Amino acid sequence: MKAWLALFTVLVAVIALPSSAAQTGRSVPVLHVDGAIGPATSDYVARSLEAAAEEGAPFIVLRMDTPGGLDNSMREIIREILRSPVPVVTYVSPSGARAASAGTFILYASHVAAMSPGTNVGAATPVQLGGGGGPFSAPEKADPDKEGDSGSASASEAKALNDAIAYIRSLADLRGRNADWAEAAVRSAASLPAQAALEQNVIDLVARDRNDLLAQINGMKVIAGSAETTIDTRGVTLVDVNPNWRTRLLGAITNPNIALILMMIGLYGLLFEFMNPGALYPGTIGAICLLIGLYALSALPVNYAGVALILLGIALMAAEAVSPSFGILGIGGIVAFILGATIMIDTDIPEFRLSWPVLGAVAATSLGLTVLIARLGLSAHRRKLVSGREGMIGALGEVVDWNDGKGHVFVHGERWRAVGAHGLNAATPVRVMSVDGITLGVEPVRQAPSGSYAPPPETEN
Repeated sequence: MKAWLALFTVLVAVIALPSSAAQTGRSVPVLHVDGAIGPATSDYVARSLEAAAEEGAPFIVLRMDTPGGLDNSMREIIREILRSPVPVVTYVSPSGARAASAGTFILYASHVAAMSPGTNVGAATPVQLGGGGGPFSAPEKADPDKEGDSGSASASEAKALNDAIAYIRSLADLRGRNADWAEAAVRSAASLPAQAALEQNVIDLVARDRNDLLAQINGMKVIAGSAETTIDTRGVTLVDVNPNWRTRLLGAITNPNIALILMMIGLYGLLFEFMNPGALYPGTIGAICLLIGLYALSALPVNYAGVALILLGIALMAAEAVSPSFGILGIGGIVAFILGATIMIDTDIPEFRLSWPVLGAVAATSLGLTVLIARLGLSAHRRKLVSGREGMIGALGEVVDWNDGKGHVFVHGERWRAVGAHGLNAATPVRVMSVDGITLGVEPVRQAPSGSYAPPPETEN
């Protein structure tokens, strides 16, 4: 009897083991959004949400600390959250963190919005600096007394403001959160600390740490995708999902300063290849760098006037290298390139602005290379010709045979027909004075004591 009881206990344990392992083996990915939100961030979040859905994760934790970011990247993240079948729990953490500007929109779009003590949310007013994909900041109010383009500028700002208000109110209505405060965060850059945000129904909970967060969200019902889901945190394991090499690479090349440097390396690599055909290395490296730089620019909010100036600068500098104009084309190209680079990135977010030291270094390098090309061109222009018809004038040679003022001479390793003075003998040193087709006009030169050829003595007029 005891043996049967022991066997039954073992069987029950074996049957129960897979269920227990499955329960304790559930992993929850924790994504980390730190710093300004850009193309690399949106790519990282989108790929992680897709992977979590494929792996059947019970929910996702999006830990966030951001001052804001690019509008296009923010909207891409929100689209992925809204269509995700896996609930997204956005947690503003640690203490001292913030969900400002674009972070406020992402917090409102999340299925569960949580903050840790000592954090804040808000200040979500947009600014459009002249094109789509702009950042978030406070716009200036329209002044009806101003003339010129102020009306169109005010209209553009009003459109951006109203669009952002409608967007965040729709997110608030979708998640059942305070839509009036959301509008105030956009319209007047309102901001709240964590506890006040909880009291005003801006967020769902305040959690001290991850364990407190898991305890509070357990059993919450949310609409994820098109179905209602109950969050179950029993036996889950939080697993940090850090950005992979692809995200880190994208984050590096979408830095406008890196993109500009890559474009310059690509430009000069191609120019050196054109100047020295067959070198291969400059052309190969230059083409790769230029394509990567252009890809980075395509992922950033750009001003097309700046892009046009950059292309004009590149064309002028290429023309300087191909047909040197003693600097004028190169200098004009540098000026156009720097002006274009200054206005190219359409944002006032520090992380996505070109650095003045980088611009200065690029300008100095370009100016130095242009001056070098101009000096080489000027030096080549002043140098005596050593090939062709002009290169033959003044060349030294030696008589091969001679009869009655004509014969053959040996010049530049070649045998030429020649005409000249009577009485020249074989091996007499001569100098080429003219070229008529394939016949040279020569005259004798005296021979220096060392045996080398020397020019004839000067005569007075």
